[in-house]
Amino acid sequence: MKTDDFDYELPEELIAQRPLENRADSRLLTLDKTSGAVEHRHFYDIIDYLHAGDCLVLNDTRVIPARLYGTKADTGGEIEFLLLHRHSKDVWEVALRPGRRAKAGAVFEFGGILRATVLQIVEGGNRMVQFEYSGLFENILDSLGETPLPPYIKEKLEDSERYQTVYSAHDGSAAAPTAGLHFTKTLLDEIEKKGVSLAYLTLHVGLGTFRPVKVDDVENHKMHSEYFIIDEECANKINAAKHSGGRVVCVGTTSCRTVESAAAGGEVRPMSGETDIFIYPGFNFQITDALITNFHLPKSTLMMLVSAFAGRDNIMRAYNAAVREKYRFFSFGDCCLII
Repeated sequence: MKTDDFDYELPEELIAQRPLENRADSRLLTLDKTSGAVEHRHFYDIIDYLHAGDCLVLNDTRVIPARLYGTKADTGGEIEFLLLHRHSKDVWEVALRPGRRAKAGAVFEFGGILRATVLQIVEGGNRMVQFEYSGLFENILDSLGETPLPPYIKEKLEDSERYQTVYSAHDGSAAAPTAGLHFTKTLLDEIEKKGVSLAYLTLHVGLGTFRPVKVDDVENHKMHSEYFIIDEECANKINAAKHSGGRVVCVGTTSCRTVESAAAGGEVRPMSGETDIFIYPGFNFQITDALITNFHLPKSTLMMLVSAFAGRDNIMRAYNAAVREKYRFFSFGDCCLII
């Protein structure tokens, strides 16, 4: 299976640069994964496709202001840090540029209130760093950091809350679980009143989401790992839907990867830990019955996941239909429901 099998042509003008005024006004392409049939709706119509007894699974992670700008302590040279993963209280894995300035032992300063010492260079060229500061690290991030937007978004975001879901709760992500950006609190209330249970899990999204697959053969790609939590309440709601004949509808590839990581015998186990699950065609889905997802970058691991779920040919036809109909793509773009 070749990475090029998951490529498609996308005009640059279809890449959404800003969110719509009303989250739920985005367009919705529905794809029947059995027949390949598509429909063109709006996201507020999602309620028509959800039924009493279903379980909607949402990732309640929150994007942190993970981009920091500072200087090298001994030379004053400028540096940019991107916080990727917290390994312990003050030790983080970071991506940075320019990387040549960050050998082991190098010290960087940020705003006169934060220092970072490089401990080691890790796989992929990232660095493990130790931060030093006074007070609360989260408060320092709030004062110094910026919300990291995906590289294909060139325009400045005026309101950083628009890159958060309305149900975001737990800080830790370097990128938003973007399928959830389309929900409003009103829409979620209406869905719950219809008899659909809402189950919240947490997966802290890393920037590996945006990294291209650089190998020719899909099977040779190594996934990044991400931290997740499924508590007992979430697991019980998912399992209740499975047992009663309802569907588990995952909001986003992050929710899908999390429930499939915790699957055993057709149920979800309450658990926490790291997952580097890589889902591509041939994968056996145990939990996910339907998937709400944004459109994804060509040749990405997320294209491979949705192709595993709905079939590569169906996905390619749906994406080509979205291009013809001038859907808006990626984080602030439109959405796809695969049922």
